[in-house]
Amino acid sequence: MLLRGTTVALAILLGLSAFDATPVAAKEETKSVFVMSRTWAVTQIAETPAVYRATRDNNNLNPFGPPPRLRTIQAIAAIQQATGCKVIVPSMYQNISGQFFSQVSCN
Repeated sequence: MLLRGTTVALAILLGLSAFDATPVAAKEETKSVFVMSRTWAVTQIAETPAVYRATRDNNNLNPFGPPPRLRTIQAIAAIQQATGCKVIVPSMYQNISGQFFSQVSCN
């Protein structure tokens, strides 16, 4: 019985430690910008090349939110507004969670 409780406690501790295993680069400063009636969070995830991640706030899935807009256009505008740099569009991609990643060119 004691062995089972110890195993459960160990499993819980290992499970909780997995949530804090974020890379150091992910703890960068996040800028919040307002684009086309939506709030976006933009975070730099790589230094060289300069890569940014843009995540749209889903407004708690509010069905009475603003009208729909194309997310790719919003993500480009959000990254440009947060960084002041131009987005390199061919480098942009979206993951299954709806986050956009792109390199930027600051000239």
